[in-house]
Amino acid sequence: MPHRGAVLVFLLALAAAPLAAVAWRPWPPRVASGALAGLGASKKFEGSSDFVKLEYHMGPVLAADITVHPIWYGAWPADQKRTIRAFLRSLSPQASGEKEGAVPSPSVADWWRTVRLYTDQTTANVSAVVALGQEKCDARMSRGASLSRMDIQSVVKDAVTARTRPLPVDAGGVYLVLTSPEVRVENFCGQVCGFHYFTFPSVVGYTLPYAWVGNSAGRCPEVCAYPFAIPAYVPGRRPEAPPNGDAGVDGMVSVIAHELAEMASNPLANAWYAGGDPSFPTEIADLCEGIYGTGGGGAYTGQLLTDGRSGASYNLNGVGGRRFLVQWVWDPYRSYCSGPNALDQH
Repeated sequence: MPHRGAVLVFLLALAAAPLAAVAWRPWPPRVASGALAGLGASKKFEGSSDFVKLEYHMGPVLAADITVHPIWYGAWPADQKRTIRAFLRSLSPQASGEKEGAVPSPSVADWWRTVRLYTDQTTANVSAVVALGQEKCDARMSRGASLSRMDIQSVVKDAVTARTRPLPVDAGGVYLVLTSPEVRVENFCGQVCGFHYFTFPSVVGYTLPYAWVGNSAGRCPEVCAYPFAIPAYVPGRRPEAPPNGDAGVDGMVSVIAHELAEMASNPLANAWYAGGDPSFPTEIADLCEGIYGTGGGGAYTGQLLTDGRSGASYNLNGVGGRRFLVQWVWDPYRSYCSGPNALDQH
């Protein structure tokens, strides 16, 4: 919870504010006319340290072992679940029983090491352990097929208070609401592809870090699954082949990574972010939107790796031979966007 004597003021301000920190805006950027913004129009590219004023606001980071509890809302085929589970297990392979060194570099675990650089006022780092926890399915969409942001908190409440097999409420638990393509979520595709925040005790009964990410397939893959689908305002650009053969889910993986990184470094909206308003923070993954490799920025992803058999583009290896394309995050020591596939790391 927020610190010191400002708790009441903070919570009253939240009541009038949007119910989630806006994270992962659609990409690539456009100017007011709708045209594609050039590299010079955005400072969110490698080497932008003179522009970024990332600050620590004295709140906690997720320093205890993290357990991610997925909540599958809507119809989710088994193969799509397997892809997302594989990514979550890849964040900390040894927590999933993998032998050390079993996943080659650059790996998802290597990527998480940048997130781990963030500390709180006790000097505790973000946890190295991220485990896949218990899961809950709501294929019947008990809250309907059109959800507001507050409805996402209600979905979490349903999962932790269910009569049968409720999700545990534990110290390191975070709750990941994943909506299938038929589910409409407030501002999805237009303003956000995912967001994170914390639940209100008045709604859920607990203060719990949570995130929502939607599957944009069939709705707006060119917005939320870029670069596996390309918007019309990007001329001459061909979509990248998704490493797991599913543009919607492969696009979700990067958004999930984005939200987990920001939940870990800013779980209660009072830790690591740039800007003066905690309701509209620029967080450690926002700073690197659209950057997946060296030289990235604007509509250019940066230099990627290519699967020799499938031709798919990726930048990280995961458990079970999986490969993923995940955006970079801000390195607080180097003061620029960083990823383990960077050319200066080889």
